[in-house]
Amino acid sequence: MATVAYGNEGFVATRRANWSAIWAGMFTFAAIWSIFGVLGEAIFTSSANPHAGAPVSGMSIGMGVWMVILTIIALYFGGRVTGGMAGVTSRGEAATYGMVMFGLSVIATLLVVLFAAAAASGSVVTEPAGTHTPYMLTMLSDMGWIGFFSLFLGWLAAMGGAASAVKSLKPANNVRDIRPAA
Repeated sequence: MATVAYGNEGFVATRRANWSAIWAGMFTFAAIWSIFGVLGEAIFTSSANPHAGAPVSGMSIGMGVWMVILTIIALYFGGRVTGGMAGVTSRGEAATYGMVMFGLSVIATLLVVLFAAAAASGSVVTEPAGTHTPYMLTMLSDMGWIGFFSLFLGWLAAMGGAASAVKSLKPANNVRDIRPAA
């Protein structure tokens, strides 16, 4: 990140990434997103009609809005934890930490979703492979757009949260320059 040279000795100190701050932000995101995601799922699926041909029609708008807002909030607080723990003094460097935390969070979430889908696919198959109903294609399209907006706005929230966690160093008012000794 930052390279500092001291004197004429040629010694160069390079700051390394603070991975504990990045992981802490990712786990903060995962905790908030999981807890309130399950709450939203419980609220919205309790209103579904299991006897209808399209049991969740109309519900995707509410669930989509919930997921976009939840992702923004969870990534903001994850970025805030990352930026606060990273120990950086510039907002730009903190935003970079937020970006790395965002990338790690997306990869972790995708892995969890893929593992859950793989575990569920063995017992929930209701149609032969390759069969696509208009209802399923609409649901997949909705999920794609919701995912895009969630990730894009969450990316901005993660970097903004990390940058807002930086404490600006203000010069003290009562400090005077010291004259060099004779």
